Amino acid sequence: MINKNIHKLYFVGIKGVGMTMLAGFLAQLGYIISGSDTKETFMTDQVLKKHGIKVHQGFSVNNLKDDFDLVVYSSAYNKDNNIELKELSNRKGIKMISYAQALSLVFNDYKGIAVVGSHGKTTVSAWLTYVLYQAAKDPKALIGARVPQLKGSSLAGKSNYLIAEVDEYQNKLKYFNPFATVLLNIDFDHPDFFKTQLAYTKVFSDFVKKINKQGFLVYNLDDKKCTAASSKVKAKKLSLSLEDSSANFFAYNLKQNKLKQSFDLQINKKGKKRNFKNIDIKLLGKHSIYNALAVIASSLELGLSIKEIKEGLFSFKGTARRMEFLGKYKNMSIYDDYGHHPAEIKTTISGLRAKYKDRRISVVFHPHTYTRTKALFNDFIVSFSEADEVLINDIYGSAREKQGGVSSKDLARAIKEYNKKQGIKQRVKATGGLKATENYLRKTYKDKDIVLLLGAGDIFRVADSLLKD
Repeated sequence: MINKNIHKLYFVGIKGVGMTMLAGFLAQLGYIISGSDTKETFMTDQVLKKHGIKVHQGFSVNNLKDDFDLVVYSSAYNKDNNIELKELSNRKGIKMISYAQALSLVFNDYKGIAVVGSHGKTTVSAWLTYVLYQAAKDPKALIGARVPQLKGSSLAGKSNYLIAEVDEYQNKLKYFNPFATVLLNIDFDHPDFFKTQLAYTKVFSDFVKKINKQGFLVYNLDDKKCTAASSKVKAKKLSLSLEDSSANFFAYNLKQNKLKQSFDLQINKKGKKRNFKNIDIKLLGKHSIYNALAVIASSLELGLSIKEIKEGLFSFKGTARRMEFLGKYKNMSIYDDYGHHPAEIKTTISGLRAKYKDRRISVVFHPHTYTRTKALFNDFIVSFSEADEVLINDIYGSAREKQGGVSSKDLARAIKEYNKKQGIKQRVKATGGLKATENYLRKTYKDKDIVLLLGAGDIFRVADSLLKD
């Protein structure tokens, strides 16, 4: 894709987080980027504006008057559901490729370091990029969320290393040829595409086999599926653990207070052990320790010193929509997180509970897709036990799936039944739409409450409205 014949690119569905990060990256390299999307306000709007990218509000044939050399389209759209793609498919000489194909063509041009797994991709790709950036390594990066400390979701530095968050959905991984990979975890997800756990796991094992022999794999030894997927990799392998002291990178003596987490680190390489005390991070939860280990292992492999890594680890503040503190409504603190899988939900609530042991935590969950809610229904039921209150918003459906088959009321009812059997005292309510959820919080908030908004849809809009007051 990146050659002398391509200068102008048009993105259909440009406001999606992946499309935005790629558009922003190419704009920094000097390409002329424009695109279109729905009129709805997205959290990516400010990133696109920062890069000076022209965005048409709404899809229309009238948007296609300009000349462009390549069309990149989101997997959410095709010629049957998008008027622009329908028109473009009838034009001769128009080159069109999917977002995943475009991203892979860029990625494969560099020494690509892919961050993959079911959870934590955005945080680790951002954290690793930030640590390298702070150490003046001038990395290239493509990150699936805005990173305030990097002022966007992409970097186009001079380094030949490109760190990228790569999604497994629809087996996008098949397009990528990684120099190195960070494999964080494997938890069954995307049941609308992957019909079995085996099919889901296979895309990761097939992917890591492609790692360049001169490169490396960082993987989670405590995740059995990760370990199995990594078994046939011929490149250098670096294992992470909080449970097995024989791992290459072992974290122990974990501590957490309201301001930070800390742990001690043992590095086992070539039969030698080195120990480092008091590695500090600002991010919450046990999962953040795993993420920090992944950043440490990768950074060392890329030539950084422990001193540089420790400084970058602690000064990193996180990304948008990943346990992000949004502000206060009266004296109620509001956090927002993208978590939408049962494992993510449980881990995120646990991290918040560790910080606020004696505060009332109200979790507002926005289920993402009917398919996922139905397939992982029993796992969702048991994910909220550490919260004091659980509010279930109406399901955020995908245009790509058949609607229905399960509802938020069904989930709320099942959580109540589970709580009764387990003796868990917790208020659970299906609140309806975003406005109804907002109104409920206005009426029922209590002084010093902690509210956690969870979901991959637009549940953050509840906070947008509350914080305007």
